[in-house]
Amino acid sequence: MASTTLFRLATRSSSAASLFKAAPYTARARLPAAVPAPAARLSAFSTTPMRYSGAHEEETFEQFSARYEKEFDSVQDVFELQRNLNNAFAYDLVPSVAVMTAALKAARRVNDFPTAVRVFEGIRSKVENKSQYEVYLEELKDLREELGVVLQEELYPEESK
Repeated sequence: MASTTLFRLATRSSSAASLFKAAPYTARARLPAAVPAPAARLSAFSTTPMRYSGAHEEETFEQFSARYEKEFDSVQDVFELQRNLNNAFAYDLVPSVAVMTAALKAARRVNDFPTAVRVFEGIRSKVENKSQYEVYLEELKDLREELGVVLQEELYPEESK
């Protein structure tokens, strides 16, 4: 409704003028306390339980590896796979071969070839030197051949130099 129409309506009718009267003042103490609505469970979109930032406990590398192996084993879709990979690579360490094996198997399970190739790109960017990357390639060679995962260096040899 346009503001001029609202003004005309208010001036013509005396009962319409009551629309603009302020509600009677009520003290805040007499109003019922607002009950916060329960937060929507974000875990409804994932099988991974929510982690709250309560006490920041130190996690050992073995605990980290076991946690991410379990998370990759329970991956149901591409979103979960990529989110878990992003979280695993966000730490200041290189995930273990067992974690990368679980990630590659999860990529195959959800039929996501590009993410499987990106796993090796993530490893290459996280390791300190080329010899460490070669160790990962050697350890994952059989699985890589079994799943048919091609490295970026093999796909684009001129770009990876």
